[in-house]
Amino acid sequence: MPITTTRAQRRKLAIENEKWPATLKEVPEEEWRRKGPPPGGVIRVFRSRDFLVQVYSETGPVLARLSIGRTSLEGGRWRDGISWDELQRLKRECGFGAYHAVEVFPADCDLVNVANLRHLWVLLDAPTFAWRRGG
Repeated sequence: MPITTTRAQRRKLAIENEKWPATLKEVPEEEWRRKGPPPGGVIRVFRSRDFLVQVYSETGPVLARLSIGRTSLEGGRWRDGISWDELQRLKRECGFGAYHAVEVFPADCDLVNVANLRHLWVLLDAPTFAWRRGG
């Protein structure tokens, strides 16, 4: 789904991005709530110059879901290309470094791809299939 922007809007976004630090910073709840009701279940929001992370409440065995996207546009979409290292770092910067997380690739019939977003489900317990150092 393309995003239509003017040159001025893209420039404003670039200037806004530069105001944020390189690492995630929690956005105060009153700031992200005043922009309208959040998508269902959002409990925290983090922002850096390159990324926006929304934390959603979930029920066990999942502690939380992290919805991760870039903060810059490329062509008429949010910029793509979030590496494994970046996902691991962002999970840690949101306070979930001690937890395992999984990314799900759905069956074709359940595919939803409307934006360049990645989703990590943070698990309460390590899955039995998780790699272990030295094991």
